[in-house]
Amino acid sequence: MEIAVFILYFVLMMSIGVYFFLKTRGGSEKEYFLGNRQMGPWVTAMSAQASDMSAWLLMGLPGSVMAFGFGKAWIGIGLALGTIANWVFIAARLRRFSKAAGDAITLPQYLSNRFAGTGKALQIVSALIFLVFFTIYVASSFVAGAAVFTAVFPKLDATVAMLIFAVIILTYTFLGGFKAVCWTDFFQGSLMLVALLAVPIVVFITGGLDTAALQEQVVGTETVQAFNNNLFASDWKDIVSGLAWGLGYFGMPHILVRFMSIKKPSMVKKSATVACIWVVLALLATCLIAYLGRMLGGVDLIVAGKQETVFIMLARKLFPTVIAGLLMAAIIAASMSTADSQLLVASSSFTADIYHPLIRKNATRREILWVGRAVVLAVAVVAFFIAKATDGKGAIMNLVDNAWAGFGSAFGPVVILSLFWRRLTYKGALAGIIGGAVVDVAWRLLCSGTGIYELLPGFAAGLLCAVVVTLIDKKPADEVTQIFDAAMTAGED
Repeated sequence: MEIAVFILYFVLMMSIGVYFFLKTRGGSEKEYFLGNRQMGPWVTAMSAQASDMSAWLLMGLPGSVMAFGFGKAWIGIGLALGTIANWVFIAARLRRFSKAAGDAITLPQYLSNRFAGTGKALQIVSALIFLVFFTIYVASSFVAGAAVFTAVFPKLDATVAMLIFAVIILTYTFLGGFKAVCWTDFFQGSLMLVALLAVPIVVFITGGLDTAALQEQVVGTETVQAFNNNLFASDWKDIVSGLAWGLGYFGMPHILVRFMSIKKPSMVKKSATVACIWVVLALLATCLIAYLGRMLGGVDLIVAGKQETVFIMLARKLFPTVIAGLLMAAIIAASMSTADSQLLVASSSFTADIYHPLIRKNATRREILWVGRAVVLAVAVVAFFIAKATDGKGAIMNLVDNAWAGFGSAFGPVVILSLFWRRLTYKGALAGIIGGAVVDVAWRLLCSGTGIYELLPGFAAGLLCAVVVTLIDKKPADEVTQIFDAAMTAGED
């Protein structure tokens, strides 16, 4: 029954892709990449959160907290604060600004249009950064998908499992575009939240946590009690690095594009309420799962280096096979909901920001759509080989670490400044993106031993570069400030 439920879920996701392919055939690139700005508040909210969290929420984060203690839970606190700030301060403004800036359909296009199309360098640099970090991000989802498939089908080779997972995502993303991605994310986000809440609720209702007996279990040469002594330990580095994760939201293209797609700016308030409740409940449940996993046999997973499968272990231990199958489908849902969004945003950025304006200015609408689909395939293939090359131990957390910091450092400061600072110039924005990305990568390579997450110095560098270069540069032209003023005076509907 576990396998039957698992397969049925995938049939449903594939059906959504086919439905939107048939429904939107002949549509424009705006239809394929942004849903024609017609997404409602509930779909926008759930899609944004589902594409945000990925299997990292059900595997990477609980595995990290379980293995290294609640110091890692500060990441969850940082993410909750970042989500709330993103919806409150960025969402409605970005919807208005992207519309005023030439009806932009991608983040690089918005940033370029925001400065009246002064040049193509910003679009090209942004699109290239997208391709690099999104490929890494998609690889993390492939690792998670393969882990679940091999748990459900133990005799299945890991490479084959990863390939099957990739083909499923490619099919509905390739066919259905943004609407298919958003609607699958809506269902997947709902399933993720139910799954996360189900585990701790069942444990506490049934009284399944017998801590007295557990303290006598032996792990290697020490008891669980001794092993758990550092469970609640954390230091200032954990706190600072955890909170820094929240800064990443301001530069996440696959989340920001949801703000751009909502039908009306006035709908953002309802979306924000749904999204913020979702993320607080989900992150709280994730930390509880990590604790329960450690107390209910997860120590063996840590010793084996398989701590990221703690949710799978609990699902099978606590629920009958049918429910366990559905809960494991939730992990696949988390992986798919992020990978599909990232594939689509990477594709839209390449076609709208590099291919159409620089390679084939006279490309037809149909050609652009099929080039976009080809890029979806290309990114997925590269991500597949990156995922295949990982050793599996903490791979999901490490890959997401890299991509999250890269996007947050490069784009976070510039997005904020573009929405709130009328004086920001094109050169300042370009300097901020490059400076943030370079410092992020350099810190990762040279200063990782400090224990400070590279997003913090990367974000600070991007902000500093953007502000300094803008102040040195001449003031923006009237047409640039007019775009800012038009966005600020635009109505909510």
